[in-house]
Amino acid sequence: MIAAMANLLRYDIYDLELTSVKDNTELRKLLIDTTGKSIIVIEDIDCSLDLTGQREKNKKKKEDKDKNEEDAVKEKMKKGGEEKEKQSEVTLSGLLNFIDGLWSAIGGERLIIFTTNYVEKLDPALIRRGRMDKHIFLSYCCFESFKVLAHNYLDVVESHVHFPEIRRLLEETNTTPADIAENLMPKSSKENAYTCYERLIKALKLQIRKQN
Repeated sequence: MIAAMANLLRYDIYDLELTSVKDNTELRKLLIDTTGKSIIVIEDIDCSLDLTGQREKNKKKKEDKDKNEEDAVKEKMKKGGEEKEKQSEVTLSGLLNFIDGLWSAIGGERLIIFTTNYVEKLDPALIRRGRMDKHIFLSYCCFESFKVLAHNYLDVVESHVHFPEIRRLLEETNTTPADIAENLMPKSSKENAYTCYERLIKALKLQIRKQN
């Protein structure tokens, strides 16, 4: 979807890994270095930083954690090991400024896309209205989505004898569009829509049996 957006708009794509960014200052520099018409992608934002809505940590737990990490570093140094560089110090505040603060206005025409499987874990300040303008939920494949895929892969526009059974099976299982596409894609020049639908039906029935 991101690639399609970039092709349509003729934008550059930047894949930003927050865990490799040293601090807020470096994050700001990276933003300045991006082109004006660009899409900045941060995948699995819930895993990138501590953005799970727990802004205030228990002091004792934090001190214990810091002490354990310090002891681990000392132990590793004694053994002659090399410790990784300091972990990212990018903060929620720094990320928010990155999204819609003063620095985000430089150059303009940037799109920032976050992906996550656990939107409920993110801090409300990050996903509030006016900051994330569009929320797109990519769910499991429904029958209407299946028909679009059937048209794209098999050029089938009208109904097919297998459609009623496929509709029923899709309602009974959670199947991703990628799984559907894999079965609809002809494996050889000898395969047609009929054989692809039969393969899809078998795959859906097998998935239902596994779920049960």
